[in-house]
Amino acid sequence: MKPLTRAIVWGGLLAGTGDLIFALSYYGMKLRVFQGVAAGLIGREAALSGGPATFALGVALHYAIALIWAAIFCIAARQLPALLRNATVAGLVYGLVVYFGMNNVVLPLSALHTPAWPPRPDAAAIAAHCFLFGLPIALAARRVLRGGWMRR
Repeated sequence: MKPLTRAIVWGGLLAGTGDLIFALSYYGMKLRVFQGVAAGLIGREAALSGGPATFALGVALHYAIALIWAAIFCIAARQLPALLRNATVAGLVYGLVVYFGMNNVVLPLSALHTPAWPPRPDAAAIAAHCFLFGLPIALAARRVLRGGWMRR
C-alpha cells in the first residue's frame, strides 16, 4: 500500500473510532446515535424506522466520512509540509475545521437540512473533534508520510 493511502486509512480509522467512542459515550449507547448519521443520506424517518440495519449504515457512513476528511488532510499535507512539521497544532485546528464543516456545510446539504447558521457551540463535541478526530489524522499523516509507520 502506498504511503498516502496508508496515511488516509490509518488517519480515517483512528479518527472514526475515536469519534465513534465519543458519540456513544456522550449521546448514549443507542441505535439512534448512528441512525442519525444514516438520516443524512436516507432521511430521518427512514433511518429511525430501520433498526439495526440503519445503525450499521450509519456506522459505515461515519467511517466513510472519516476517511474522506483524512484524505483531505493528507493530500493537503503533501502540498503543505508545515502541516506535518506542526502536526499537533494542525490536527487540533483541523478538528475545528471538521466540526464547523460538518455542522455548517455537510449537514445543511444532507437529507437532514439542518440550519447552517448560527454554528452550534457544543464544547464537548468541539473538543472531541479536535483531540479525537483532527489530532489522530494529523499524527497518523506525519508518521506515515514521513516514512516511520509500517513502511514496506
